[in-house]
This record gives sequence, C-alpha cells and structure tokens, in this order.
Amino acid sequence: MRVYLAGRIALERPDRTIDEKDFVGRQGRSAFAYLTLARSRPVSRSELAEVLWSDDPPSAYEAALTAIISKLRAVLVAAGFDASVLGNLSGCYELRLPSSAWIDVEAAADAIHEAEAALRAGNPGAAYGPSAIAHHIARRPFLAGDDSRWASARRDKLRAIHIRALECRARVYLWNHEHALAVEAAREVIELEPFRETGHQLLMRAHGASGNVAEALHAYERCRKLIAEELGADPSTETKAVHLALLQGQLSS
Repeated sequence: MRVYLAGRIALERPDRTIDEKDFVGRQGRSAFAYLTLARSRPVSRSELAEVLWSDDPPSAYEAALTAIISKLRAVLVAAGFDASVLGNLSGCYELRLPSSAWIDVEAAADAIHEAEAALRAGNPGAAYGPSAIAHHIARRPFLAGDDSRWASARRDKLRAIHIRALECRARVYLWNHEHALAVEAAREVIELEPFRETGHQLLMRAHGASGNVAEALHAYERCRKLIAEELGADPSTETKAVHLALLQGQLSS
C-alpha cells in the first residue's frame, strides 16, 4: 500500500486507488495526512481540532470533527479497509494502517539520510538513487491551502529535505562528471537559500570542474558580495578554500 501526501493526497492499493477528489474537502485531507503521520498513536480530539482549526475552533467543533472523521472512515472503507481502521476510543482517534504501508514523505526523509550516509562513506554511486527519491518527493507542495502551524512545520521539513537532496544531487553529478546538472542543482540550492554557503561552494566546484573557471570565480564574487552587503561578514573558511583552489587551478577540468 502506498500513501501520497506531497503533491496530491492519494492512497493506492493493488486493486484500487483513492485519489484527492475522494477525500471530502480540505479538512478531510488534512485530517487524513495528520492521522497517517501519527498512525498507531492515539490522537485526542482536541489535538486534531487544533490541527484543523488552529487557534479558533468553532464552538461546536466536536460535532464538526465527528462528521469529518465519519466521512474519512467511509473513504477508507471504500478503499477496502474494515471500519476499525480508524478507531475511536476514549475520546481519541487512531489510524491503524498496515505496518508495511509506504508513506511518501517518510520515504523522502529515509532517502536523504541514506544518500548523505553514502556520501560520507565515500560512495557517491550509492547516493544517486536515494537522493533522487528525496528530491522528487520533497519538492512537491504539501497540503496547499492548509495554513495550520502543523502543515507549515511539515512544509519546512520537506523544504529542508529538498535542499539537502539538491546538494546531494550536485555532489553525485560532480562525481559522475555531469557538470551541467551539478551547476543546475547548485543554482537551485542558492535560489532557495541564498546564504547557504555550501550551495555556493558546489556551484563554484561545478563551474571549475567543467572548465569554466572565470564563471566559478564570478560565483565566488557574488557570494562574497552578498555576505558582505547583507551580513557585514566574510565568507567561511571553507568557501575561501574553494576560491583559493580555483585560483591555483586545482578545480579546473
């Protein structure tokens, strides 16, 4: 079974698919996402209400919450589950998905750890697949239209995974002599996080490895100027070391 929470809400089983349109409204999708990521843990009604209505639940939120859960349970039954898959005990809800269920955002978190571990171990080839998985999942939007603190926090986590995955991709591309792709990945890191010096370092290395030393030096100058003008500081020792290696011709193709 596969559950998709990033990009679109969907639940896929071998014999049927429940797609985003089948979940009833934004709150139904948000409740499903929250209960999925908290699966096999009892979630109190007040906790779920805070997710769905933030700090301003309606006066009759318990009745509204009961209706949302009832509709969500009906969706899960339509997917082939027994009604007990979404339990209600002592004022708490608990989603009991199979232990083998694949959840996309959890897969992204696992994949980025695997990719980074492979790079630390000096095995870039083993990071190729996991970094791609993390990148393709984490770049998708999460629960568009949901402005709750929980959804915003989840978006921040996915954004961080996205950036880490781009850096892994750039390092893998450099190892595989795919310099143009390394440049593209590093540029995207900088677009997302302009002050992330590791992104600037990767861009400099990618340009240098492709033989575009002047462009690499220009990338350093843009980084140096940004940090000086916005932060009143100098680039890090690591960034300066890449710059020096460029000047000494140690990063050219």
